[in-house]
Amino acid sequence: MSKKVAVVTGGNKGIGYAIVRELCKANFPGDVILTARNEKLGNEAVEKLKSEGFQVAYHPLDICDQGSAIELSNFLRKTYGGLDVLINNAGIAFKNDATEPFGEQAEVTMRTNFWGTLWVCRALFPLLRPNARVVNVSSFVSKKALDVCSPQLQAKFRDIELSEEDLCLLMGEFVIAAKQGNHLAQGWPKTAYGTTKIGVTVLSRIQAHMLTKTRAGDGILLNACCPGWVGTDMAGSDAPKTTEEGAQTPTYLALLPEGAKEPHGQLVWDKTVQEW
Repeated sequence: MSKKVAVVTGGNKGIGYAIVRELCKANFPGDVILTARNEKLGNEAVEKLKSEGFQVAYHPLDICDQGSAIELSNFLRKTYGGLDVLINNAGIAFKNDATEPFGEQAEVTMRTNFWGTLWVCRALFPLLRPNARVVNVSSFVSKKALDVCSPQLQAKFRDIELSEEDLCLLMGEFVIAAKQGNHLAQGWPKTAYGTTKIGVTVLSRIQAHMLTKTRAGDGILLNACCPGWVGTDMAGSDAPKTTEEGAQTPTYLALLPEGAKEPHGQLVWDKTVQEW
């Protein structure tokens, strides 16, 4: 039996780092791999965790580089023969006072938060072992963004028959509209980050449905989660939650016991399923 392995993307700081730490504190029964695109920062994070007595390994991963995700897949296949926990945490957000044109913000944020997450999933899902757990870190901002979309867009994003292909087309349409400056007129919200996280939340539901269909009986659970408003470089220092508190729900979902049937395909916040 191959050793179990958990992978956390964007693990060198913030919520990702806290998730890695929480997995170690919970005595995850296998190896925990912290990934980050910056090798120096990734290794520094690993050394810091090791100084606390936690055994963590580093592997490079730039989620915006499909080749990087394939390299990670090859490493996991060769070293472990599979994957037991995947936490897609890596993401970005422009500051409120960012000077870049909104169209550029939309394109860059979408490439990381939605497309990057999707590319990692496509590279690593073939490795998921029975009873694997997948957690896509979304945000409560996705729900707020959905609520201000046009009724037509809301209906599409709530349609349980929406395909991954159609979701990808919708995410592309948002970026095009944002670049043209008519996204509001087309019923989109004025938040690039929120729209990308709509994509992550809906993608999670679609992926969960496909895993149920293609891996029936394997007990794999996949969910999106909201860590809450957490004090990080990305969210700012005014946030009420610590990174350790923000890591609780992702870690809870990653460690759902074998035999659990739910949650699956849900948006979970404070360990509670949210209505979408």
